[in-house]
Amino acid sequence: MQKFSEEFKMQGVFEITVRKNGKVIEAYRDHNLIVNGARNQAARLFAGDGKGRAIAKIAFGTNGAEPTADDTELADVYTKDVSGFEFPGMGQVQTNWELGTGENNGMAIMEFGLLSADGTLLCRRIRSKPIHKEDDISIEGHWTWIF
Repeated sequence: MQKFSEEFKMQGVFEITVRKNGKVIEAYRDHNLIVNGARNQAARLFAGDGKGRAIAKIAFGTNGAEPTADDTELADVYTKDVSGFEFPGMGQVQTNWELGTGENNGMAIMEFGLLSADGTLLCRRIRSKPIHKEDDISIEGHWTWIF
């Protein structure tokens, strides 16, 4: 008798480009943590319960604590709608977002997250040093999910 073993892993890749007065001052790409809320949302999506489950917002916060799978929120959160989606490869969805010069000024951004339409935290990424968001700073990013 043959044994089969399959795993349904989710992983994420987080990318940002930070500009000051239009000039790139930082470009960053690394993996991120997919939190338990995403697994719960995916299970319900597969069962046909799609109401409020789709990725809808990018979130910015001030908490620099290491992410855990049990995280459910960001600190002092600022949110905005994502700008769109792409499908770069089989089993991948890329969420695109941006934070313009006139948005969220005054925050020391230490964490990022994606939220579903019902507000569930799906993934979280922190920084070791904050981005001090001012009116000459813009940030654009991509968050790719790989299934």
